[in-house]
Amino acid sequence: MLHQPTAEEVAQTIEIALDSIKENSKHAEIAFFGGSFTAIDRGYMLSLLNATAPYIDRFKGIRISTRPDCIDEEILALLRSFHVTAIELGAQSMSDRVLELNERGHSAEDVRNASRLIRGFGFESGLQMMTGLYGGTADSDRETARAFVELHPDTVRIYPTIVMKNTRLGELYQAGLYQPQTLDEAVGLTAELIGMFESANIRVIRVGLHDSDTLRRDMLAGPYHPAFRELCESRMMLKTAVSLLEGKPSGAYTLRVSPKSRSKMTGNKRSNLMALQEMGYEITIWEDASLSDRELVLD
Repeated sequence: MLHQPTAEEVAQTIEIALDSIKENSKHAEIAFFGGSFTAIDRGYMLSLLNATAPYIDRFKGIRISTRPDCIDEEILALLRSFHVTAIELGAQSMSDRVLELNERGHSAEDVRNASRLIRGFGFESGLQMMTGLYGGTADSDRETARAFVELHPDTVRIYPTIVMKNTRLGELYQAGLYQPQTLDEAVGLTAELIGMFESANIRVIRVGLHDSDTLRRDMLAGPYHPAFRELCESRMMLKTAVSLLEGKPSGAYTLRVSPKSRSKMTGNKRSNLMALQEMGYEITIWEDASLSDRELVLD
């Protein structure tokens, strides 16, 4: 069972955080994640928020995650009074069929309504989606991303579906009724979705699950990788490189990249360079500190 922190533990955690981040705390947030914050017992929720009160002026604000069907004007007014500044919705999909098959308990319209309320109250809005859900397809995931873009969230998180032990999805997987994405499928699709969101000026603040002992112990299957985002951004850079080389004769070329993007352009185990080599291009990578992350220049 997921541990539910006490108000005292919240205060202790904040004290530890303040000690480590010191003067940079105004750029940090207090966050309540790992559940549906506005769906928990109201008294318990208030005790957690009250625990933040002595410290709130030393932080940027409070970020929470919750269910789309647990948002209304009354709860938003309450959250605002406690200096909550950002609310993320665990939407997961904008296909009602996929939501029903995965027993999410809310609809796509709940996501739309909650998103409009959150933005109307002046909160930073975030949406979380999962790719490869039971009953979903790459096309339905793309439709979810398009629906997210129409809602204009400030941030998005993308989580490929991982099959865990002792879950309904685990039972479906073990019965042969559900097949998770392969890592390559998840990387390719997620790279595409990141591009969609970034083109709409929506910040993608998380891609893939955080690594943990619990995840590694209880995972049955799925496209998990501890550096999943880097794999996706590496795939995006390969696509950019291919477009720059399109129509050029085979031969040796130089690609200039930001120093922090060198490993992404190289690819995991030099996969990008080998892919380009198979296309007839011998690539040398030069670092150029004047370039932004993932920017490529062909010389």
